[in-house]
Amino acid sequence: MSGAPQGRDRRIAVVGRDENAVDQVVQRRRLSDDVTLFLHEAPEPFARAVRHGRGHRTMRRMATPRSWHFTGRIAGWGTPGGTRLVLGAWHDSPLGAFADVMVERPDGERLLLAPSQEVADFVASTYTFDTTLLVPVSVTTTAGRPLAGKPTSAGQTWRVDAGPLTARLHVGARPPLGRLLRLVPRALATAPALTRVTDPVARVVLRGVRTRGSAGGGRTEHYGAHDLHRLAAAGTLWEGEDLGPLHPLDPPVRFGFGSSPRDPSVTDLVTTVREARSR
Repeated sequence: MSGAPQGRDRRIAVVGRDENAVDQVVQRRRLSDDVTLFLHEAPEPFARAVRHGRGHRTMRRMATPRSWHFTGRIAGWGTPGGTRLVLGAWHDSPLGAFADVMVERPDGERLLLAPSQEVADFVASTYTFDTTLLVPVSVTTTAGRPLAGKPTSAGQTWRVDAGPLTARLHVGARPPLGRLLRLVPRALATAPALTRVTDPVARVVLRGVRTRGSAGGGRTEHYGAHDLHRLAAAGTLWEGEDLGPLHPLDPPVRFGFGSSPRDPSVTDLVTTVREARSR
């Protein structure tokens, strides 16, 4: 239309009522620097930090999402004395970038090490713990930089600091399953619907592992893995005590509907938590 702004100066409005509208904003930002989000008839509001960027305006009251997507990786390993640990390092999530650690001690106590009350509340609503500790949780590379969204690769070394826990993880090569996952298009591998196929297979191939199950409160959780590496070595300190070298996760951990693989490993994935459908 004659006289209308062209290129990245044009104004774009996105109208929606759930988290899909936010995805639309991200896509439209490729076309214009001036995108506004209008949430129409939003259901129950939920607490969510809103990032304000150039040309991106939105409302502070947002709709409760029907699904939550967490992009990152999960590392699981054990120690000779029976402590088993599961690290979640998420660089893209509704709660922002964060890491948390689930620990099961030899006596069966299950602990959550979380960086904030918001993260602790969400994780504890999905999994079961006996104790929750709010502590700074960081995952850094050997250069001291945050791991963030850097792809997992063999040869990496990560340092994990979380209150009483200090660990150093050395990433190894891909096992055959990891090479197989790399052949599957990522969009397909991370699709929640695919877990209907992968869950029965995982139960047989990887003892204790599930890719689909209950997240509590009528919600369903889906693990969409797209890469897998072995852990080649690990050093773990708990309150300054050396817990010994890398060891399998045996017995399986008991935080939720499934465990991490018995063989210490790092899985790159997208975790989706879906709310129950309204009747």
